[in-house]
Amino acid sequence: MKLITGLGNIGEKYCFTRHNTGFMVVDKLALDKNLSFKEEKKLKCYITKYKFNDEDIIIAKPTTFMNLSGEAVSAICNFYKISLEDILIIYDDIAIDLGRLRFRKNGSDGGHNGIKSIIKHLGTDNFARLKIGIGPQPPIPSENFVLQNFQKEELEILKSTICQAVSAVECYLKDGMDKAQNIFN
Repeated sequence: MKLITGLGNIGEKYCFTRHNTGFMVVDKLALDKNLSFKEEKKLKCYITKYKFNDEDIIIAKPTTFMNLSGEAVSAICNFYKISLEDILIIYDDIAIDLGRLRFRKNGSDGGHNGIKSIIKHLGTDNFARLKIGIGPQPPIPSENFVLQNFQKEELEILKSTICQAVSAVECYLKDGMDKAQNIFN
């Protein structure tokens, strides 16, 4: 069983902000597979499931708000007995230009509070990530930038990037991290 978690903030106010890019990717993945999310209050997330190559795949969107994402990821992992090597977290990265993707096997939080929370709750930084570029950041505080909506001229790039990210997740599931990194980084 694998867990794919997109990070974001719940609520209409945040729906199309840069910080919700992880949600956008898992929403597109679910839409492509004709899946519907269901709220699981005890796991602090919206969740859906499907089979890929005879393996159960859980797709989750935490309902905790970004800075507490680790509460949901930890709850899901504990409930379903998911091991660290079977986790993929999808999230925005201001240090990567819009239109670019980057897989990582592990690493620091890089200043991302959602990842910081996950590291805290899992007790390790040893989990896979797919970073979705939302930069470059203009000279404003990052907490303001990530809560902005995408500009009209960025929407075509965003749409293409989300589709590419879905393909990247499917490659990761089918062929593993090394091949996904070689193709999409």
